[in-house]
Amino acid sequence: MALDMEFFSQMEARIPKGEVRTRFAPSPTGYMHVGNLRTALYTYLIARRLGGKFILRIEDTDQERLVEGAVDVIYATLRQCDLTHDEGPDVGGPVGPYVQTERRDLYGKYAELLIEKGGAYRCFCKEGEGVATVTLPNGETIKKHQCGCAKLSREEVQAKLDAGEPSVVRQAIPQEGSTTFSDLVFGEITTPNNELDENVLLKSDGLPTYNFANVIDDHLMGITHVVRGSEYLSSSPKYNLLYQSYGWDIPAYVHCPPVMRDAQHKMSKRHGDPSYEDLIAQGYVSPAVVNYVALLGWSPGGEREIYTLRELAEVFDLKGVSKSPSVFDIAKLRWMNAEYIKAMDPEDFYALAEPYLKEAVKTTSIDRKAVAALVQPRCEVLTDLAERVDFLDKLPDYDVSLYVHKKSKTTLENALTSLQASLPVLEGLEDWSNDALFAALSGLAASLEVKNAIVLWPVRVAVSGKLSTPGGATELCALLGKDESIKRIHAGIEKLS
Repeated sequence: MALDMEFFSQMEARIPKGEVRTRFAPSPTGYMHVGNLRTALYTYLIARRLGGKFILRIEDTDQERLVEGAVDVIYATLRQCDLTHDEGPDVGGPVGPYVQTERRDLYGKYAELLIEKGGAYRCFCKEGEGVATVTLPNGETIKKHQCGCAKLSREEVQAKLDAGEPSVVRQAIPQEGSTTFSDLVFGEITTPNNELDENVLLKSDGLPTYNFANVIDDHLMGITHVVRGSEYLSSSPKYNLLYQSYGWDIPAYVHCPPVMRDAQHKMSKRHGDPSYEDLIAQGYVSPAVVNYVALLGWSPGGEREIYTLRELAEVFDLKGVSKSPSVFDIAKLRWMNAEYIKAMDPEDFYALAEPYLKEAVKTTSIDRKAVAALVQPRCEVLTDLAERVDFLDKLPDYDVSLYVHKKSKTTLENALTSLQASLPVLEGLEDWSNDALFAALSGLAASLEVKNAIVLWPVRVAVSGKLSTPGGATELCALLGKDESIKRIHAGIEKLS
């Protein structure tokens, strides 16, 4: 097969030069797990920190594992996390297309070029053939592909192709010496070549394997930094051999250790560990998730932990990436989420909280914006809202033991006395604002010569039926309105009597 060298020259001429270029290249095989999001985030931060371009590429050559709608999940996640890509399938760019199946014709041509350069060969073995058990110098045994196809002459290869024999293209790996590559996290790593398997690069259907396609695409897209999981460390020598066979520059590698569920187990959807979508559905907000994921395996130094995305881009330094796996701590994320919620503009918080409040508080007379303002400083995750405010819609059936509060020295007896004394004061109150309610009930406590809590705690329990509420007695009464509050206090007196 004659090579079209003009084609390769034209492809090389398209490659952007003189700028940092990073890529996030997910496979659309399902949800966006936390490790995927971290890869996207670090890739984005490197580009922004170094004034470069962040590129989205969809690696969809594994057709058997494709999941319908997964590409939409990728777009939605990047959009919600504000990880704006400069080039990609939806925005275009100078080195498209940015979907691997749309680049299919490229891989066959580059496979032929690699064969010509001695870095690959046509293999006609059927599946399972040509596999041998090899003993390494250290005594370890491994299974490797070893066959005679690499020794076939051009004429023999062409005869088999003309006869319609199916074939794949395999990487040709020298069996002597070693391959060394440098990683910005793990440093220099050397692997003996005889430990490397001669994997398939181009399948019989003409589609490339991951190992081949990502090298071709990274070169043709001018990628300068490759961020991926540390599970790809063992494959990196084979990538380097491909780059060397073509005579191409090797990008900077950044291999990140895994995110773990605990000290022994990686996070896995199969074991119920949350994806990004799950975390959002569980009431976490995107900026908090992004902030937390950034700190999974990377440290900016110092004690500070809360960063906006823009601030992360300003301080992100690969020297802070750890070699050790990081454990996903949902309690730490919950704390961080609460900090983000507290710091939100009230209007922004209400926009997020409204669907939850609407579901929990159906009583139209209650001001949901006022409820949101009351609950915002005390909210950790949005899904907590319904349980925290459902009493506003309907007083739950509660036990009188809630009236007993050791810290405020409230007992069943003085709780009943306080409610009975509070009732006429509240019934005669015309101004039903929080300030007026507090002045009235604290004035009652003074006249009874007791602490405020002796009066306020029983009112709080009577109007909420809960041990924990998003506000104090007078705030809750102000939300409920006069008629409903007095009705509930009557019910509390009846319970205690």
